[in-house]
Amino acid sequence: MHAGKKYTFFEFIVWTRRDIYRLTILAIIPTVLYHYCDFTFLSISWVPVALLGTAVSFIISFKNNASYARLWEARQIYGAIINSSRAFGVMVRDYLAVHDKKTDVQTIFYRHFAWLTALRFQLREPRAWENSNDPRNIEYARLYRVSEKIDSLEDSLAGYLSANELKYILSKKNKATQLMALQSAHINKLVAGGMLSELQLQSLQNAITSFYDNQGKAERIKNFPYPRHFSSIATIMLNLFVFLVPYGLLNEFNKLGNGTLIEGYSIWLNIPFAILLTWVFNSLDIVGESSTNPFEGSANDVPITNISRTIEIDMRDMLDETDLPSALTPENFILM
Repeated sequence: MHAGKKYTFFEFIVWTRRDIYRLTILAIIPTVLYHYCDFTFLSISWVPVALLGTAVSFIISFKNNASYARLWEARQIYGAIINSSRAFGVMVRDYLAVHDKKTDVQTIFYRHFAWLTALRFQLREPRAWENSNDPRNIEYARLYRVSEKIDSLEDSLAGYLSANELKYILSKKNKATQLMALQSAHINKLVAGGMLSELQLQSLQNAITSFYDNQGKAERIKNFPYPRHFSSIATIMLNLFVFLVPYGLLNEFNKLGNGTLIEGYSIWLNIPFAILLTWVFNSLDIVGESSTNPFEGSANDVPITNISRTIEIDMRDMLDETDLPSALTPENFILM
């Protein structure tokens, strides 16, 4: 997540410079052929190009709205995890305080931190449709650190789980799911031992159900991409429009100089204006694409690492621990 005031215009230019090179070539070729080789047949009416541009603008708007909806839903999911985690922590601490079961409270708390850790590692795993391998994103990723792509899951979990639980969890496919199952088993064991009442059990199980519910919602966003047919037709129509714009503007700029001092030279205005127009549409498309997968580890992701750390700090504070982990801070304005 970009935690600064805004992306600068220069950052956008650098980020899209490869597209600008491509758009420049597409604008120069028909302009040079039209002017120097007298290929006047290259000029086409602007009307069909404008109609295509209208259709492209609609489909890009639809895509960007859908992308924002996926991003905002992902943030809402982690907002719900924050709230449920705090409530769960308070219930566990207070329900077991009367029996002085500090060891069980700490075990449950730390297992919850392990669940947050396993979940964020799972959500950062790459998918074929994600954009993390795009050259522009690879380049920008050098400005910040994605801990899930650098650190080891085993080392990250080792600080929260016993040796036996760590070995058991690492043998499982969906580690986050099995960690929450261990929580449920532990709580039911406490009920059997008379440490928790049936009413307290119901409250804690509702919290566990909430965690499972939010985990499933996050996994749905992670494992179900923005529909490929919508994405593909948007890309095809955009590329077609970008290709046709310089041809549609040829005659317009050629006529612009008739009877003026720039007669014969106004055609060259086709290049900068074609680049500008196509860059706007192209940039809108890649902005939407960069928000489509909110857990892939890009600069526009939901900051699940930071949120998990915030939850851990809050819950360890409930245990009156003094050696709390430090809050994560943005790195070059990017917070992960």
